Amino acid sequence: MARRNLTRTKVRSALASLGIVIGVIAIASLGMFGVALQYSFSENLGGLGNQVTVSPNSEAGVQNLTERDVREIRRVVGPDVSVSSEKRTSEPVSYDRGPNQTEVVYGIEDPASVYNASEGRIPDPFQSGVLVGETVAENEGLQPGNTITVNGSSMRVRAVLESTGSFSQLNPENRIYLPVTSFEERGYQQVYVTAESGTDANESAVAIRDALNDREQRVNVQELGSIVDQINEQFQVINTVLVGIAAISLFVAGISILNVMLMSTVERREEIGVLRAVGYQKRDVMKVMLMEATLLGVFGGLVGVSVSTLVGLAINHYTLDDATALFRLANLWYLLSAFAFAVVVSVLSGLYPAWKAASEEPVEALRG
Repeated sequence: MARRNLTRTKVRSALASLGIVIGVIAIASLGMFGVALQYSFSENLGGLGNQVTVSPNSEAGVQNLTERDVREIRRVVGPDVSVSSEKRTSEPVSYDRGPNQTEVVYGIEDPASVYNASEGRIPDPFQSGVLVGETVAENEGLQPGNTITVNGSSMRVRAVLESTGSFSQLNPENRIYLPVTSFEERGYQQVYVTAESGTDANESAVAIRDALNDREQRVNVQELGSIVDQINEQFQVINTVLVGIAAISLFVAGISILNVMLMSTVERREEIGVLRAVGYQKRDVMKVMLMEATLLGVFGGLVGVSVSTLVGLAINHYTLDDATALFRLANLWYLLSAFAFAVVVSVLSGLYPAWKAASEEPVEALRG
């Protein structure tokens, strides 16, 4: 009966459902867009959340980390955690016999264990030549076999290092690496600890602090995972606000359904009176009216979810270059939540019209 009643006013019912469709698309699409942005940003962060950076505490008069410090770090974090010690200094550099320009050059122990080569081969051990990042190679037209001059010494490019595609401090994109033996200073300016997970990184940071800062704070230990957590929290807040704004459209759709149901109640007053006269109870009339509102919500919700799925595929394709990322749990949660919200809003919007229709006295309703 509820379905028959809705088909009697097809245009009005379709317009009411259209409001639900728009609301569901708005909530689901904005939610999925937020998830795609957060995931894209997390991908760019790479393994940042698993990294711990150890640097000398200059305020305590410590200018460099010693070989002993590096050995102690390796000892306390264990063999399963990667430890990369880094040197750096500013040197005059020239490309293709061009003018000298002062640039920061880096030295890192065992680069083959940290980086991959997009061109050439990373020597192991690294004792001669230079390694350059992809951006440096592209800007200066370098490839393996070319030479550059560092502090007056001509050095051959051994490999172009593949970019990590992240904000990690180990990203070699814009860097030039020399063998650590090329540096006069014996100490290190920074040590990077890369663990398997954020939890392991946190445990490593605690162990390093206990070992090196036992008597005085000789080193600064920065857990980059905390930065990632803060960024993710901000994304969640932004996503919640976006979905909240989109939810307003569903409330507007609920008002539309309320209006449709009230008009239906007025137009069918005599019909409702007949139903009450032949034995229909108040609860039976309420069930019919609520079923009509529910059908509007379910139909609008299903159409909205279908369209939102197509929108989600497009969002993930253009944002992440992977349309199948739509099927992550977070995206499915937004689709289901938008559908459930649509049905709930529809039912709530139909409560008052259903109560009003059921409260009509049969005699008064039959009189019109």
